[in-house]
Amino acid sequence: MRESLLYVLIALFSSLTVYPGNIYVSAKNGSDTASGTAEAPLLTVGEALKRAREWRRLDAPEAYDDIRIILDGGTYRQSVPLFIRPEDSGTPASATIITSAPDSKAVISGGVSVTGWTRGTDDKRVPARLRDKIWVADAPMNANRIIETRQMYVNGSKAIRASQFAPGKMERMAGFDISDKSITVPAPDIDLSSAKGLEMIVHQRWAIAILRVKEIIPVGDGNVKVRFHDPESTLEFNHPWPQPIIDGEKGSSSFVLTNALELLDSPGEWYQDYPSGKIYYYPAEGISPDTADIVIPLLETIVNIDGSKERPVKNIRFENVGIEYAAWRRPSYEGHVTLQGGFRLLDAYKLPIPGLPEKAELENQAWIGRPEAAVMVKNASEIDFNGCGFGHLGATGLDYVSAVGNSEVSGCTFEDIGGTAIQIGTFPDGGFETHVPYIPADSSEICSNITISNNLVRDATNEDWGCVGIGAGYVRDITISDNEVCHVNYSGICVGWGWTPLESGMRNNRITGNHIHHFAAQLYDAGGIYTLSNQPGSFITGNHIENLIDAPYATNDRGFYIYFDEATDGFTVENNLCPDDRFGYNRPGPSMVVRNNGPHVSLKNKKQH
Repeated sequence: MRESLLYVLIALFSSLTVYPGNIYVSAKNGSDTASGTAEAPLLTVGEALKRAREWRRLDAPEAYDDIRIILDGGTYRQSVPLFIRPEDSGTPASATIITSAPDSKAVISGGVSVTGWTRGTDDKRVPARLRDKIWVADAPMNANRIIETRQMYVNGSKAIRASQFAPGKMERMAGFDISDKSITVPAPDIDLSSAKGLEMIVHQRWAIAILRVKEIIPVGDGNVKVRFHDPESTLEFNHPWPQPIIDGEKGSSSFVLTNALELLDSPGEWYQDYPSGKIYYYPAEGISPDTADIVIPLLETIVNIDGSKERPVKNIRFENVGIEYAAWRRPSYEGHVTLQGGFRLLDAYKLPIPGLPEKAELENQAWIGRPEAAVMVKNASEIDFNGCGFGHLGATGLDYVSAVGNSEVSGCTFEDIGGTAIQIGTFPDGGFETHVPYIPADSSEICSNITISNNLVRDATNEDWGCVGIGAGYVRDITISDNEVCHVNYSGICVGWGWTPLESGMRNNRITGNHIHHFAAQLYDAGGIYTLSNQPGSFITGNHIENLIDAPYATNDRGFYIYFDEATDGFTVENNLCPDDRFGYNRPGPSMVVRNNGPHVSLKNKKQH
């Protein structure tokens, strides 16, 4: 009886305890000069992190258990990235947890509202019949500068940049001339020779290029020749992989012209003028801009978790928090020509005499840059995201860049992502030639022991089609399991980099129990699961892969449920359910085991979606 009474008293005491490590934040009624209690919350997440940092610095009693930064429901707008550093690190017994309050959802946002809309324009670039249908607003300011943007969201949906055709529609090229660095295309229906900011999006096999138009020259036969600005012009015509195809198996490569006020002719489209910054919008039916929630992103990176190898960031956890509205602006300044997976070219060209010491048959060299990301994590461990929502992001969603270990992403939703939803590991960039095997002097540089499980990735790659749902480069001991990846324009889950048969530290990677469907919507040379290079001790098992889309502008039919691209080796691939064994093999190694895959496979935990 006494023992039972003791348990009751302990339970009662625990329920009445206010944990000293709680810091409360409210975007609605907080103040950064307040105490941070439930009754007197702070205003910003940054100030809450600073308070927690001070507790840890002073070894205060509040840091003896978990420190919980509890965000009331609402939007927490960041004008600068939220910077999490080694001094914010927790311990296994005292993590720093950023979480929404019970029964609410907090969103950390890099966005800014666009207000002050007026109906009608007298700009002669807009056809007279449409001028009273166009709404105009001044772009918001950040400090003393106009915010430039390539993304705009109306009531939570991504608006369409003014384009030559309806969304998803393209037109075939007539010629691609390396010698004079031009693309010949059918002449547009309207005169675009003086259009400001005009861009051409080019479909080139497993990637796209975004090229800023320099000049348009009529050449007869109903065609025009288009030339482009540098650096993208030099990159586009010098690099051999990938380039557009003329007169391929299913016709020539395709293109579309975008981003000119002259092209603003369909409901739902928008355009930002330069240098005025004015935003023009032709509202979709039922939308009134003066009452709609219209947002453009200010920040490219919303959260930056950045340690060093000597002092990594540790034990940080995000729970039930939204990360929304991140920008992707770089193509406006330098175009965008990629090698693969959204990795832009810094330099690339065909070798007149093939061969490197590491790869005798190599006939091209390339140096790449990493895409921007809404959340970046470097030199860290135990950095977890549980039950979070990532959305309305222009480039990569979440990126574990390098030297990250023992972390997990679970139960999260990634939706409306311009690039890759989740990216992990080293894709050697800068001055490291990308075909040379990456074997770091310090093996901790390679991301390891990261688990990506039970997440939904949907509508990723919607801006850079050549990105992927979940992408991993040089990694080891990672698990990608029980995720749903769907509605992507290229590949679903990709693991590996380097195009090398050599052992480079990639090993023991597991891709299991995932449901991948509706992939390769625009590009080809794609796989529901796609691998590169030698990864000893790795497994692809128990996945359900279906709905390989017949991409409308692909120039051949190369798409696979699983694609073992160059030098893939070290995998056991079995018990994967797919409509047939449409697998791609590009010089796989001798240690591959591929067995019992296809429509006959029965998955015990087959997901129904």
